[in-house]
Amino acid sequence: MFTLLRQAGPETQAISRAAEAQEIVLHSIKAKAAKRVKKGLKTDGPTLEEIEAIANLSGCPPPTKSNICPNGCLSEKYRTISGICNNRLSPLWGAANTALTRWLPAEYEDEEGQPKGWNPEHLQNGFRLPLVREVSNKIMQRSSKRVSEDDAYSQMLVDWGQYIDHDISFTPQCIVKAASFGGLDCLETCENINPCFPIKIPPNDKLSGKRSCLPFFRSSPACITLHTDGKDPPVRPQRQQMNAITSFLDASTVYGHTPALEGLLRNLSSPEGLLAVNTRISDGGFPYLPFVPNTPSGCLQDPGDLWGERVECFLAGDSRVSEILPLSALHTLWLREHNRIAAGLKELNGHWGHEQIYQEARKIVGALHQVITFRDYAPKILGREAFEKYVGVYGGYNRSINPTVSNVFATAAFRFGHATIPAMVLRLNESFQKHQLYSPVRLHETFFSPWRLVKEGGLDPILRGLLGRPAIAVTTDHLMTEELTERLIVLSSPGDLDLTALNLQRGRDHGLPGYSKWREFCGYESIQTQAELSTVISDASLVQKIMELYKHPSNIDVWLAGLAEDLLPGARTGPLFACLIGKQLKMLREGDRFWWENEGIFTDAQRAEIQGHSLSRVICDNSGLNEVPADPFRLRQYPKDFQFCKNLPTMNLKAWQEDLKLMPCGSPAELENGDFVFCSISGKLVAVYSCRHGYSLEGQEEILCTESGWSSQPPICKGKNIPGGEILLIQYELNSKLYSVYYFVVCHWDRVEEYTTELTSYIGPNCLYHPVFSLSVPSPLTDKLPSRQSC
Repeated sequence: MFTLLRQAGPETQAISRAAEAQEIVLHSIKAKAAKRVKKGLKTDGPTLEEIEAIANLSGCPPPTKSNICPNGCLSEKYRTISGICNNRLSPLWGAANTALTRWLPAEYEDEEGQPKGWNPEHLQNGFRLPLVREVSNKIMQRSSKRVSEDDAYSQMLVDWGQYIDHDISFTPQCIVKAASFGGLDCLETCENINPCFPIKIPPNDKLSGKRSCLPFFRSSPACITLHTDGKDPPVRPQRQQMNAITSFLDASTVYGHTPALEGLLRNLSSPEGLLAVNTRISDGGFPYLPFVPNTPSGCLQDPGDLWGERVECFLAGDSRVSEILPLSALHTLWLREHNRIAAGLKELNGHWGHEQIYQEARKIVGALHQVITFRDYAPKILGREAFEKYVGVYGGYNRSINPTVSNVFATAAFRFGHATIPAMVLRLNESFQKHQLYSPVRLHETFFSPWRLVKEGGLDPILRGLLGRPAIAVTTDHLMTEELTERLIVLSSPGDLDLTALNLQRGRDHGLPGYSKWREFCGYESIQTQAELSTVISDASLVQKIMELYKHPSNIDVWLAGLAEDLLPGARTGPLFACLIGKQLKMLREGDRFWWENEGIFTDAQRAEIQGHSLSRVICDNSGLNEVPADPFRLRQYPKDFQFCKNLPTMNLKAWQEDLKLMPCGSPAELENGDFVFCSISGKLVAVYSCRHGYSLEGQEEILCTESGWSSQPPICKGKNIPGGEILLIQYELNSKLYSVYYFVVCHWDRVEEYTTELTSYIGPNCLYHPVFSLSVPSPLTDKLPSRQSC
């Protein structure tokens, strides 16, 4: 359960293992060099060639060159699932499994990778940093009686922010869960031994005497890549952290960020290009997300239903989908919207294959995420004035802008929303009053509990709660609910967690510079005294407490100070976070070649339909709600300020209808284990073929429509074998039912787990597979299995 908070996919885990191996080797070299220096012997640091050799041996991927990017018409039509080659000159900008970018250099205690606060004797500006749990106890925790409600915005504003955050950033924790050189499990040690950076419990803490620390795993390092511009020796490498998902606002929450995950999420047997849905349960005729394929999953079960059917964790484009109920509801909403759009496109364009329908629906859903976030969400968070200053009007795609999510944005600025998370999850009935059957539930009782969604009314009560209740207002008297500082996860082990302490410790783990440095970065005056701090935080008692803890303004953790700043007029952030969030949003927009407003991505008619759509309409089309506010983020009174769904504008998909007169050749031949997409090159119609994940294309990728028909026969999709093993699909009929069984013959016993993980990415969640380790395994089909020698 604890690891579900930062669960990464197989591809991310492989790169994380490589980066950790690379770091361990560099650490070992550094340790040996230190011993030589101690003995008075001369030593040099590793050269550029040696660091590159270590990277290659560890398994770190080599730097990606621009010449790997495809040039076909599909590369102009659809974004890649991993985000690679969005920028043709810098293919890894914004791509999944690459390092978060740095707007300011990291400040590590050893200048390379040791977190701030790692060494108790280390001084920052002449003072020790306070323990993060002590900061939480003395500043963040406030009585729930002081909670203020937002007078303008609904709870949907808060949960949309979390949902969008999960679309653009995900920093995985270290794969190795024990200290590299001591073998101590990070759940059992209170020592700072990489990758363990435990949160110490201060004296007089309510946990004092019960626990000495809270467990904390460092973020996984990114593979080190050095650019020396011909200078030798190379610059000393600093530890960087990884973004496991794409930085782009591309609805990766819906579609995933790797070909393997994308394949699991799709219904590849459907001609309509649909996403896979749950085949066991439904929500009043609407589908639920599928369950994860590996069961039993870690999600909690209904304690009152000891003999009932299990409700597993949901499977979605992001692994955090089951964290809390509103997040699960938004994920489910967009699954339904994709399938609704895909069905409409198929009805209008019957000649399209399932791949083209899927890609076009994905493109529309991604655009809607962008429109809702920039038009309806961001101006409310930043305030209109700051939004115009930092984001402004769209100026077109700029290939010199790096859209990669910054470390300070992911680790501090966009975590401002944690302060607005309420203590209770409210479920409302059709009259937007407290539900008669489903009472409000405390936040900690919803963590990883999708059973509550399935067994307690489905999406509708949750959605009404998001639309019909006010958001929590950020005040200096209430910066975070105790549900998050004391009961983030309720487990017998490792016990309760503290989100405030986790956020502060994460910032120190990443070596984020202090508050004053970021103010200077944004063009504000540096804060050097208590009096100067009082000019940006008007609560004198809060300023006093901060100074008592940190001693010097430059030591203040950026997340804490940014959260405590006085809000800008009409905004829900202070000036520093408005700057950092605004700059990031502008980069995400201007640096995205597939941004919905960019020329050539959509037609004028299509852009008009996308711009007229809304989150309220998405809710209407994919739930049982009949009345909604026109702007779901604004707090409105029911029923006088709500509108009937039938009166809200809907998206007319006829803007995507193709003229069949432009299809003189008709549809080309279908492809087993693959499909085609129509494209236009120099005014000529082309069918571009592609294979499903796990298959390779053999033959001509593109065929041209000529006066005499299609220029050639379609290619074929050939299955891939895993090195050291073989996948064999056998279909057989039993009791009038057709069964598909995947047999996996393993030749290398020491790598069974690795291959089985890879196998899972080749097949869908509803398939059955058997790892077969010898031909003596009982099976009615043993005679059809390949020999071990065939590996």
